[in-house]
Amino acid sequence: MGVVADRSVISDEAWAWLEPLLPDRTPRRGGRWRDHREVLEAIAWKYRTGAPWRALPERFGPWQSVYDRHVRWSGDGTYDRLLAAAHTTADAAGELDWLVAADSSLMRVHQHGATARRTSGNAATVEGPTHVAERSAGSAARLTGGRSGILP
Repeated sequence: MGVVADRSVISDEAWAWLEPLLPDRTPRRGGRWRDHREVLEAIAWKYRTGAPWRALPERFGPWQSVYDRHVRWSGDGTYDRLLAAAHTTADAAGELDWLVAADSSLMRVHQHGATARRTSGNAATVEGPTHVAERSAGSAARLTGGRSGILP
């Protein structure tokens, strides 16, 4: 397999920044790893198209190799390091805006929860501790048939 001709996802400029941050291609055992750029292009193609791993075009090599590298990098923190480096670089260049705004002025109940029976009440209808004690005593009396004390 040759180098992927269509490099529409990762530009040469981005690759120059990205390549030194990736793990060493020298294997601990077994053969040499496939080119990182080809693998990243394949991973990007898969997520861009939404295709299953098995539908990966042959130009990217065996789908299992691409999938295995993706799983390995997900597990060993490679993607986390890339994201942290991207944040650091963008923040140092003043390209990152850390402003986060969340509007919570409107909250709606899920459609199934809108007709649910209320068991606890709201702030206006919650009973105080004396009401709870009286209700408990009344329940005990109903269960015993109005008798109090020890059951025969």
